[in-house]
Amino acid sequence: MDFRGLRLARALQFTVQEINNSSDLLPGVTLGYHIYDSCASVPVAIKVALQIANGLDLVFNDTDSCAKSAAVPALVGDSASTPAVSISRLLGPLGIPQVCITISLFLSLSTHTHTHTHTHTYMVKHFGWTWIGAVRSDSDYGNNGMASFLKAAEQEGICVEYSEAYYRTQPRSKLKRVADVIRRSTARVIVAFVAAGDMRFLLEELSQQPPPPMQWIGSEAWVTDPQMLRFNLCIGAVGFAIPRSVIPGFRNFLLDLSPEQALKFPLLTEFWESSFSCSLKRQTGSSTGMPACDGTEDLSALQNPYTDTSQLRITNMVYKATYAIAHALHSIICNEKQCDKNIKVEHRLLMQYIIRVNFTKNNYSVSFDTNGDPVAAYELVNWQLQGDGSVDFVTVGRYDASKPKGQEFSLNRDIIWYDGSEKVPVSVCSKSCPPGKRKAVKKGRPVCCYDCINCAEGEISNETDSLDCHKCLPEYWPNNEKDKCLPKPVEFLSWDEILGVILAAFSVAGSLVALSITLVFYRNRASPLVKANNSELSFLLLFSLTLCFLCSLTFIGRPTEWSCMLRHTAFGITFVLCISCVLGKTIVVLIAFKATLPGSNVMKWFGPPQQRLSVLGFTLVQLLICVLWLKISPPFPYNNMHQYKEKIILECSLGSAIGFWAVLGYIGLLAFLCFALAFLARKLPDNFNEAKFITFSMLIFCAVWITFIPSYVSSPGKFTVAVEIFAILASSFGLILCIFAPKCFIIVFRPEQNTKKHLMGKVPSKAL
Repeated sequence: MDFRGLRLARALQFTVQEINNSSDLLPGVTLGYHIYDSCASVPVAIKVALQIANGLDLVFNDTDSCAKSAAVPALVGDSASTPAVSISRLLGPLGIPQVCITISLFLSLSTHTHTHTHTHTYMVKHFGWTWIGAVRSDSDYGNNGMASFLKAAEQEGICVEYSEAYYRTQPRSKLKRVADVIRRSTARVIVAFVAAGDMRFLLEELSQQPPPPMQWIGSEAWVTDPQMLRFNLCIGAVGFAIPRSVIPGFRNFLLDLSPEQALKFPLLTEFWESSFSCSLKRQTGSSTGMPACDGTEDLSALQNPYTDTSQLRITNMVYKATYAIAHALHSIICNEKQCDKNIKVEHRLLMQYIIRVNFTKNNYSVSFDTNGDPVAAYELVNWQLQGDGSVDFVTVGRYDASKPKGQEFSLNRDIIWYDGSEKVPVSVCSKSCPPGKRKAVKKGRPVCCYDCINCAEGEISNETDSLDCHKCLPEYWPNNEKDKCLPKPVEFLSWDEILGVILAAFSVAGSLVALSITLVFYRNRASPLVKANNSELSFLLLFSLTLCFLCSLTFIGRPTEWSCMLRHTAFGITFVLCISCVLGKTIVVLIAFKATLPGSNVMKWFGPPQQRLSVLGFTLVQLLICVLWLKISPPFPYNNMHQYKEKIILECSLGSAIGFWAVLGYIGLLAFLCFALAFLARKLPDNFNEAKFITFSMLIFCAVWITFIPSYVSSPGKFTVAVEIFAILASSFGLILCIFAPKCFIIVFRPEQNTKKHLMGKVPSKAL
């Protein structure tokens, strides 16, 4: 005995009785009804539909009863979805209205199947479940509902580990196979579009060998069925169901059933006898062996789905569907004063009026859209364990399609999940990829099964479960977690770092040494040693060396447009001035010894004016090269982001590489010429042969700048600048030490050697 189904049949009786007793709705008209038990069977439902379709037209007579076996104007049901679909396919082309009470076929007071599956998809996505299992009844209800759900789930990025179907008439081996698939699955959430009868078979099979705890998502067909509450493995189940309602007077109607009334209807007789285990027959003994009912049976003492009116969901759909048909009939045959029973009611006309009904009953509004569907409204039901150990349906949320988009779904209390906690269970194939990683789908697996791969160098992902990593802008570089792009540190040889301070100190020290030597030479400018070494060129050389030391300071600090142009041109001009002075001194030494030969007047060709002009000429050539360089393609500040990926090297771009190497090449040419002349004059007789010291200084100078070229090209970042400063300082110190240190030593510490005789080699050397 299906007590729930009996309650639905009694709801139709109650509603028709209430309408017939109403003075406002169909006054003077008595509605009748036929109640058929389809046994949730498609063949039986088809048989009933054929009987309805082959009946006579509906005609009212003066006796307030239906004439003959007239055809019914409309149908309510079936309460099972699959038979309802079959009836709809048969009656739909004939135009006979069918108001469904479970899913939307043409007219429905429940929600459209598509909307219902949409709510399930919305819930699965809302709770972050991306790896689920799915089971369905192998019927129109299960197959259509699951197909709609799977399509929506795929669009939302939800993966289904398995999708199994079962129908209660199929072999038990099929049921066992479905149960084994559920037991072996890794998905912790299972969506079930299953009819109540099929679900009962499935849960009984699973109870024999319970699977690991899992979260069930139920459809309205079983999630509020009280007979399912005995299966503890579904504790914590959630699902959208038709809203619970109250029908005033309905419980009293159910309980107001006497044995005499029950005897009039075989179904009620069966109910009475199965509920009280007694026979309603007058004989004291019956073929079933049950004792006769004695009239003391109390329906209010029963606890079964028939008497339980706390969960009136589909029952209320029967109530509202019947009222919708009555209102449509009233609109056709009644006016403000009375109803005309002789009006012929066409099925298609009745259907049009049912679509247009709009009324409120017991605070519940009833209306349809042009497709015959009402506004979708669901309650989210949760199976919660009560304090006495029983399981009950608890409404925890609501879905209302009439609300603005994004606000349709709401929770009004905590959900108790399958593990008894309020923490949302996790059901994913792979754990979420944190920021800094991206998803890489595993070959041959659904898109929800993936590996988490670190972002490549220079890329980030700042979202959880990112599909791709994004490159940082050229001026930015990822942090260690690779979830954020940070500005690249800018590197240059600054005044604050140790290397910059050391090089600056040597630069200043070198310039102070040059100034000190200048002071010593100036104070001893009348001495033979200073005079013999061409004091004018010596002072000019010391001045140029001071500038050489100081120009290295322009290479330290943040490069700017002016500093980039100044550092290279100042370096080039000061060094040419320096080498020009050394070259002049070398030529003077050679010519001086040539002039001591009899009959030689070569000194008049390279006197002081010619020496000044040679220095000026050599320097002007370098100045011209620098002017052309600055005019055509000058150096400029440049952010070098190619040498290092994780930082920016702020450097001076040469602008024109030809200009830079022309400056260096010209310096090298003069240095090589100076070295060659000094080398030729190294063995000239004299106690103080300056050509020998110039040779050593040029040897150091050339060695420094020859090694500078590969070091400059291969040095990274700011060390390129450091190498250039080192070359400037090393070559400058080489010149000043080799050329001026011996002279200063004699002037300061050996003044007795600072004589003309000693310089001319006329003072004999002391024997050791």
